[in-house]
Amino acid sequence: MDNKGHLIKKVEPGSIAEELEIAAGDCLLAINDKPIEDIFDYQYMVQDEELTLLIRKPDGEEWELEIEKYYDEDLGIEFDNGLMDNYRSCCNKCIFCFIDQMPPGMRETLYFKDDDARLSFLQGNYVTLTNMSDNDIDRILKYHLSPINVSFQTTNPELRCKMLNNRFAGEALKKVDRLCQPGTGIELNGQIVLCKGVNDGAELHRSLTDLYNYRPNLKSVSVVPVGLSKYREGLYPLEPFEKDDAREVLKEIEYWQNKSFEEYGDHFVHASDEWYMIAQLPIPGPEIYDDYGQLENGVGMVRLLLDEFDEALKGAIENGIDGIPLKDFKGEVSTASGKLIYPFICEMAKKLTEAAPELTVHVHEITNNFFGERITVTGLLTGQDIIAQLKGQKLGDALILPQNVLRAGEDYLLDDVRVSDIERELGVKVRVIKSGGMDFIRGLITKQDGSL
Repeated sequence: MDNKGHLIKKVEPGSIAEELEIAAGDCLLAINDKPIEDIFDYQYMVQDEELTLLIRKPDGEEWELEIEKYYDEDLGIEFDNGLMDNYRSCCNKCIFCFIDQMPPGMRETLYFKDDDARLSFLQGNYVTLTNMSDNDIDRILKYHLSPINVSFQTTNPELRCKMLNNRFAGEALKKVDRLCQPGTGIELNGQIVLCKGVNDGAELHRSLTDLYNYRPNLKSVSVVPVGLSKYREGLYPLEPFEKDDAREVLKEIEYWQNKSFEEYGDHFVHASDEWYMIAQLPIPGPEIYDDYGQLENGVGMVRLLLDEFDEALKGAIENGIDGIPLKDFKGEVSTASGKLIYPFICEMAKKLTEAAPELTVHVHEITNNFFGERITVTGLLTGQDIIAQLKGQKLGDALILPQNVLRAGEDYLLDDVRVSDIERELGVKVRVIKSGGMDFIRGLITKQDGSL
């Protein structure tokens, strides 16, 4: 443990910690004379009914506090670092890594590559397993950290070493064997970033065959196409997937979906939405996505949004919104999206304006000039592209942007352009909305003052 201890950020009012006069700025040094490696050690140790805490106050004085409490009762302490440890950075040099494809000059945090199994449990991050020791596996099993999300890419050990540029990457796959031993109760989700001519075709079939054998611990596997920005000079030569390539990938995925549904009652392998658009095929129905467990990988996002919107629109047509008939709403607004989802946003806007004829919605497709035209997802749009491409366009009284263009909990986009910058440059009020069917409807009909 760091001899500086774990800095306490906040103490909940009325909690055990407040009662013992523990305060923000104090440091937790040990529990029951044992050092604390991270948040999982802490959560495990504080479950006991009798505890001894070693606290260091800001003036250096150390307090030893004895606590009697109910089993599982929380102490009411929040730490300055939520993980209570340094984040582990990635030691690989993957041929498909998007961070390596970013231009220089962006804020430092965007270049950090995490590969920490603890963040997989806490935040859903995907890990390669190359940073994990046997002790890490022991702790996952001891604390029952589940689910763990694993970036497999391939189950061919030699090819995995090549793709991750790490001679231990193939050996790391053996850690999955321990996690999937009978009786562990550990659940995993998998991801394969597919690179044309590298891990597709026969290699993809081999990988999915091997991963299928990890059931029932391995709950799902998503297959996503590699994202290629224009900043690839000096990097491994990768090519984009074309229509026929995408159809072959989908054919392979559908084979495993049918097999899994017959044997397990779920679809197991999932294609990200991009595959259907590259293949120029319709988005499947909701039944193919099971519980939408791979949404963060872009699997089923379009289908879920369309279905939520249709359901919300039907309810709004029948019952109005907050007692106001939908047909009575009027105004002129605009929204913007990346190329990938643009046709579907147009479809939704058309349905809404048919139900509310006095409402005008302008839908603008934004080309990603910042990262390159091959990047088509809305979440990677930048403020400068939005500003440059919407100047002089019909925007109406407000520009509606989806929440995923912003960094989590912030009001700026990837290029540090703030919402207020967009408003100033375009001379229009910007409203940021959540990505849901009813959120879309309310976002387009809400007035500047927030009223309907």
